[in-house]
Amino acid sequence: MPVPTRGRVFWRERRVRLGDVTPRGRLRLDALARYLQDVSNDDTRDAELADAMSWVVRRIVIDVHQQPVFGEELRLGTFCGGIGGRWAERRVTVTGDLGARVEAATLWVHLDPDTLRPKVLPPEFHQLFAEAAAGRTVSARLSHADPPPNHGGQGERMAWPMRVADFDLLGHVNNAAYWVPVEEVLARRRDLRAPLRAELEYCLPIEPGDRVEVVTVEGGDELAMWLVGPGGTYASATVRRAGSG
Repeated sequence: MPVPTRGRVFWRERRVRLGDVTPRGRLRLDALARYLQDVSNDDTRDAELADAMSWVVRRIVIDVHQQPVFGEELRLGTFCGGIGGRWAERRVTVTGDLGARVEAATLWVHLDPDTLRPKVLPPEFHQLFAEAAAGRTVSARLSHADPPPNHGGQGERMAWPMRVADFDLLGHVNNAAYWVPVEEVLARRRDLRAPLRAELEYCLPIEPGDRVEVVTVEGGDELAMWLVGPGGTYASATVRRAGSG
């Protein structure tokens, strides 16, 4: 989706720093997710929208056309890509002075700050962001498959201990931290590099003390992953080479 010529578009610049890249200098997906989160929050605060922190991520889709690299100066532009009753899609376009190009779509659910249940979007949201969305609507339905059964012998399983640094102000694992196990698997799949599409769907919040496992199924130009525990599936992710599915 191109950057709209009408409606609100918010821009920020950010340089790729040492702590955000792999040993080969590629911007990691967890760092990129943090960039998306930060520019989104900056936009909401700049717009002076009430309850700026009362949003949680439901789904992220990232198309990496050319990967950002260490030292590259990035320009991030964000705008509303579609609206639902209690959620909205935020688009972010990322370009770099060394040729980086990334497009992302993140579905954010609006929560009541007291009950933490989905809440109807307020009129001021539509006043600020609806023009850029141009009447497009979005669904909050998740589409990833369920993880393979534990007793079926399918998929590789490994324990994934949660760190204090993974938890944010809300007491839940921050959405960017869910991409860290994806990067762990990608480290051995050097064939899965840009251009690629990476998707992550958030199902249940991970709480302190939860025992988490990562289940991975790999095949050809694609891999699928799930973060699972006694409470069910916390999140799922897919990474595939662009054009392979």
